Amino acid sequence: MALHSSAVCFNGVAVSRPNFVSCRRRTVKVSAFACPPLSSVARLSVKGKAVSDNEAPETKDNSLVVCFGEMLIDFVPTISGLSLAESPAFKKAPGGAPANVAVGISRLGGSSAFIGKVGEDEFGYMLADILKENNVNSKGMRFDPGARTALAFVTLRNDGEREFMFYRNPSADMLLEESELDYDLIRKAKIFHYGSISLITEPCKSAHIAAAKAAKDAGVILSYDPNLRLPLWPSAESAREGIMSIWETADIVKISEEEISFLTKGEDPYDDAVVRKFYHPNLKLLLVTEGPDGCRYYTKDFSGRVKGLKVDAVDTTGAGDAFVAGILSQLAVDLSLLQEEDRLRDALKFANACGALTVMERGAIPALPTREAVLDTLFKSVA
Repeated sequence: MALHSSAVCFNGVAVSRPNFVSCRRRTVKVSAFACPPLSSVARLSVKGKAVSDNEAPETKDNSLVVCFGEMLIDFVPTISGLSLAESPAFKKAPGGAPANVAVGISRLGGSSAFIGKVGEDEFGYMLADILKENNVNSKGMRFDPGARTALAFVTLRNDGEREFMFYRNPSADMLLEESELDYDLIRKAKIFHYGSISLITEPCKSAHIAAAKAAKDAGVILSYDPNLRLPLWPSAESAREGIMSIWETADIVKISEEEISFLTKGEDPYDDAVVRKFYHPNLKLLLVTEGPDGCRYYTKDFSGRVKGLKVDAVDTTGAGDAFVAGILSQLAVDLSLLQEEDRLRDALKFANACGALTVMERGAIPALPTREAVLDTLFKSVA
């Protein structure tokens, strides 16, 4: 197959730009189960501990991306192609969409921080260590002595569907309070990134809204990836209302084709007229991801599509987060990408490659690529 290419540059590194070939789209299936709650007295009476200053890596504030929300443990089966019930064993892997983005940015050579809450348990301490090992600033991380770290069992079946089964009732990430927020860290950010899961229950919902407001008031760019997990919401309608309740405050939005169908109650996510309903007057960039098919982009002045990269998928968990990390890591360094279509397309090609590499390994955070790996893949794709 012939590949038609032209020169492309990623922050000073020139590679050829091919017309990437896509593999088939994946769908997601999610279910939620409650885990036994710990004492409500303990949960409500004790504030979470913070990571000490000497445990949190320093960050370069001028390009800092602060990620807010959940961090948890994914349990991934040791054998692909089986349902959760059929899987004989699972491997634990750190995950949670905002945390994935924070680690992804750091792996790509960027500056990132995470704000969220985990349990004061072995898994919580393990996650804190993961952030430290990946040079993510964790000054905003809190430990709850009365709730466990969230768990999720994930698998990829032969038919391409992912299955999720969550254990949280409540988990520590749901219990972050406004009073526990590190406002200094939030105001230092270039970009403040978040999802919608932190909007589902109090007190985390109020903490989320307060953190985003502090960032907005400080002139920080707000980045939003709804990351729909429907069974975690009380109902489909509450999910739609919750996701859209903060839509117009965001400067950058990344949404999947499946999420467009859900939010519009079945309208065609490939119809530009449908997609443009999500573009509000103050939005700087709307991104629609299409799995292995790549992505579409919309700004006030231009729009288009960037094709994906063909790979053999093992586990699609974390691919969207790797894509977000890929684009935010570049925007944090140079926001003028938003005004120059050619350079934005190059940045999105880089982000697509980040997502493609992530699906080639099991787990989210363990599979997130380095900048060198992404550039090497782009070179090889046109060799």
